[in-house]
Parts: sequence; C-alpha cells; structure tokens
Amino acid sequence: MEGLPQNRLKRPRRFAAAVLGGSAGGIGAVLSIVSALPPSFPLPVVVVLHQSPGEPLGWVEYLGRHARLAVVEAEDKMPLAAGTVHCAPAGYHLLLETDGTLALSVDEKVNFTRPSIDLLFSSAAYAFGPELIGIVLSGANDDGARGLAEIAARGGLAMVQSPRTAQWPIMPEAALRAAPQALVADLEKIAEKLVELCP
Repeated sequence: MEGLPQNRLKRPRRFAAAVLGGSAGGIGAVLSIVSALPPSFPLPVVVVLHQSPGEPLGWVEYLGRHARLAVVEAEDKMPLAAGTVHCAPAGYHLLLETDGTLALSVDEKVNFTRPSIDLLFSSAAYAFGPELIGIVLSGANDDGARGLAEIAARGGLAMVQSPRTAQWPIMPEAALRAAPQALVADLEKIAEKLVELCP
C-alpha cells in the first residue's frame, strides 16, 4: 500500500441503521433475515409490516423467540438501540427522527395503510442519508418503492428481495422500477449481506 495516493485507498462504508418493509409474505421474510443475524450485529433495525388496526402483535413476540437480537415494539420517543429490532405497532406510522429516536403517528393512511413503509423510509433517508440501508421485501402493493428511491437519492444503500424468492413479488418489482440501482438479493442471502456490510 505504500505510495498509493490517499484518495485511492478504499475504506469500508459505515452504516448507522437498517430499515425493512414488507406486506404479504413479509413476516416470513423478516423472520428469515432477523433469525440469521448474529448477536453481534451492530446496527439498529427498524421494521414496518402491513397489519390491520387492532390486530394482535403476535408476530413481534414470534420474531423475538427466533431472533438472536433483542426485538421490541416501537414506542414514541424511544431511542434507537444498536443490535435491536424495532417493530412498528399496528395502526401507527413509524418514523425516524434526526436525533436518533422513533416517532409514532396516527396521520392519514398512505397507500391505504398505516403503518406506511414509504413514510418510514423517507424519514430515515432524511435522518441518516448515506449511513442508511433500506430493504424492500415481499408484498402485494407498491408501498416502499418511493421511499427506497429517496434512500438511494440521499446516498443510502437500497436493497430489494429478489422477486423470484418473494411470496408476493409485486412490492419488490415496484421497488426496482423506482430504484433500479438497488442491490437485488435472494432472501436467504440478505442477512449474510448485512453482516458483510456491517462488520
């Protein structure tokens, strides 16, 4: 390396948070990813899955039983915690603030749903810019596509579950149309890629 110009030295990119969004088939996809992440995984992870208002959050407890990371239901003003999976409560939009805390909102539905993946991704893109990883998973509508495009536009890393490994490919396909530069990964490879990106 001696004599190599400093501007040509390749340094690892540093990330501060990862956001995941899915709809139909998304619970299984999130479980596949989170259960494969090691206890040493350093980033906070924030998850939005479409649910009906008032639906029990049994999936959060289920996820917690199979994950090696801490899994919590997000609360308003809760600070992001490293190595923790923060899950959006049913009936609330979940956003990330620039001070690293979570915010809950009962504003109007977006794409006929609350929580909205687009709102989470857009707020996270604004808060973390190039230090953010955004991942769109299986789903049956286009929620998350616009938000993933914003993550990419602000220099973050956009990733999409390969449509061929998605139970419902509509959401990943919409995300790829909105953010064609996104990294595409088979579901079983996403956790491995996250660990590689965040040593």
